[in-house]
Amino acid sequence: MDETEDKTAKKRKNVRAKANAIKPFQCKNLIVVLENPGNLKNIGTTIRNIDALGAEKTYVVDSRGLLKEDWEEMRKTRSLLKLSASAIKWSFTKRFDSTQDCLNHLNKNGFVNAVTSPHIKGKTNVILHEGDYTHAKLAVWFGTESHGISDLAVEQSEMCINIPMYGMIESLNLGTSTGIVLYEITKQRRAYQDKYKRAGKKHPIQQS
Repeated sequence: MDETEDKTAKKRKNVRAKANAIKPFQCKNLIVVLENPGNLKNIGTTIRNIDALGAEKTYVVDSRGLLKEDWEEMRKTRSLLKLSASAIKWSFTKRFDSTQDCLNHLNKNGFVNAVTSPHIKGKTNVILHEGDYTHAKLAVWFGTESHGISDLAVEQSEMCINIPMYGMIESLNLGTSTGIVLYEITKQRRAYQDKYKRAGKKHPIQQS
């Protein structure tokens, strides 16, 4: 083995070691859904947040066709690699052509849907830090800055998560809002997972 091959082998070994070390801290059965993000920059920034905070998967409703169909192909997209700071290599991402397709997939697999939005009449509205996000299977939806979340996603959601804001401008960009919301949700889920791990139980109890 020459020096270059040796360095490559050591780098791969270090990457595997890090991947194994962080695995226990990832939030199982937590999916982040981006509904029709406006551009690759928004997608890349958000995937970086998702990977850093330990959500399990990213689903993207991508009616504009911004992403490659297959995750392995996405991982080779140079612009997405750069925008996500290489997080796309480690954070599994799946695209859907429509909101309904994504909802069908999530419902089939037993996920509870929660949307991030301002107060919506007739829905269960939860202030971010007051909510309970320890559902066994949870999908958290984020809309665009300009149009927000779709009526269809809201209709099929169990709750609307509100970020309390106190400034003159009561809106946040996608990268900022995902970071704030996912910090609270992943914090709760890691504590919940750790509780049942210490109790010797393999899986968290399903909550309603």
